[in-house]
This record gives sequence, structure tokens and C-alpha cells, in this order.
Amino acid sequence: MKTIYTKNAPKPAGHYSQAIIHNDLVYVSGQLPIDPKSGEKRLGSIEDQTKQTIENVASILEACDSSLKNVIKVSVYISDINLWSRVNQVYANYFAEHRPARVVIPVKELHHGFKIEIEAIAAVIPT
Repeated sequence: MKTIYTKNAPKPAGHYSQAIIHNDLVYVSGQLPIDPKSGEKRLGSIEDQTKQTIENVASILEACDSSLKNVIKVSVYISDINLWSRVNQVYANYFAEHRPARVVIPVKELHHGFKIEIEAIAAVIPT
């Protein structure tokens, strides 16, 4: 197993890694809409929160020699299922024709008033 850390994604705020690589798979921990450069919590629209969260996932994948194109499964935690169509629109723009397996999990609330958290499993690109 290999632990991954990149400055291009939010620093873990607890006892976990941004990602772990094991057997050519990368497991990305749940990411929130936090700007990794400023540490600012993005509490704006669900579209802005979704963009920042996916960009954080993408940055971690890049540090793992992977990308959104290699994502196998995504778990999306959302604080209000009524926001789902707006989240899905942003999500589709990032993933384009690629359609990984996905689960959407409505939750009562997320840390710090966030509306979304995303975790992913992806294949590592051989170098």
C-alpha cells in the first residue's frame, strides 16, 4: 500500500490519508469543497461546491498517476436530494462520456455546512 498526499488538494483534517494506492487501484477519501491553496471553505452554490469537490478529487487522482477518466466508482454524499439535478449537471461536465458506477447518498448534514462530499475509486495508469 502507498499513502498519497498532494498540496493540490485539501490537507486531511483528521486521521486519514487523501488517498491510498493498493493493487493498481486508488481509493480517494471523501473530499469537501475546500480550496487547497487558501483553505477557504466554499459554501456558495451547489454548483460551485460540486466543482471544487470534483477538482479536489481530480488533483488527488493526478498525484496518483490517474485521472477522472479512470474512475471506476464514485460515492456522492449530498445534504439535500432536491439539489441532485444541479449536482448531476456539473458532474456530467467533468466526466463527459465516461460514466463510472455511482451511488448518491442523501445525508442529513455534512461538516461545516457543506452540501456535498465525494469519494472515488480509480485505476492507476501504468507508467
